[in-house]
Amino acid sequence: MPSGILIINKPQDWTSMDVCAKLRGGFHEKRIGHAGTLDPMATGVLPVFVGRATRAVQFAETGAKEYLALLQLGQVTDTQDVWGNTLETHPVPADAKERLETLLPQFTGEIEQIPPMYSAVKIGGKKLYELARKGVEVERKPRQITIHSLTAVWGGKVKPGGSDQPWPESPNAVFLRVRCSKGTYIRTLCHDIGQALGCGGCMASLRRTEACGFPLSDAHNLDQVLSHPEPTALLLPVDTLFRDRPALTLSPAGEKKVRNGGALNAPKLSPGEYRLYAPGGEFLALSQAKGGKLTTVKSFYEV
Repeated sequence: MPSGILIINKPQDWTSMDVCAKLRGGFHEKRIGHAGTLDPMATGVLPVFVGRATRAVQFAETGAKEYLALLQLGQVTDTQDVWGNTLETHPVPADAKERLETLLPQFTGEIEQIPPMYSAVKIGGKKLYELARKGVEVERKPRQITIHSLTAVWGGKVKPGGSDQPWPESPNAVFLRVRCSKGTYIRTLCHDIGQALGCGGCMASLRRTEACGFPLSDAHNLDQVLSHPEPTALLLPVDTLFRDRPALTLSPAGEKKVRNGGALNAPKLSPGEYRLYAPGGEFLALSQAKGGKLTTVKSFYEV
């Protein structure tokens, strides 16, 4: 049975679940899931987990992500992107570039962000976008997020990796390269920066350039995967998701104990997570060292 991680360059106008559904047919495997939902209008890195590797999805959601977004200045919409209804238009100040550069540090680091009404956040058991479509707006509590880095490039000259076409040029558009934590709404970041500039703004394009430590250069176009004579050859081993954890190769006795669900004595190991391997090189489990014991967090060996 196929098992591993497939990095997809998600096409525009596809949902993340659409991609998984298509791949289930291509791999003839029901156990397929993704990490880090991308909105239909967004493109870029979508890690997809196939077969037994789906056990690792829970560990993929928390890592930092990187995006390249096109911020359209002078336009405010109800969805905070160009696909919504325009609420306001404003002239863009001539010194917008200079003012933006001084503003960006205010949006870097740990900041608070109010989730947009057009989002899947639930309040009172209802998803916000369901309420928004009925014309209902409710109060949302701000959430703390982390913007690790934020830079701007003017003039629409950016040609993101993995794309055959440059994005459109506009005198009132600026590219934002954002490295951020889970839960960050890039649409809201664009909106908030536009508000701070005084002219308004909304997101015009979005491409995820990195997720779970996998860059866009690792991604495959969906049609290339589906037409590949041996698509399983494109799968990455599941342990690549944990490549930042130290690796330990067990003795035959240690392997047997891990396969039976037992803890190992490890008095000299520093606290933290470790990758455990069988003597023959098979990835067995992600384990946690604590209190002199090494216990399995999640097993990945075939049973």
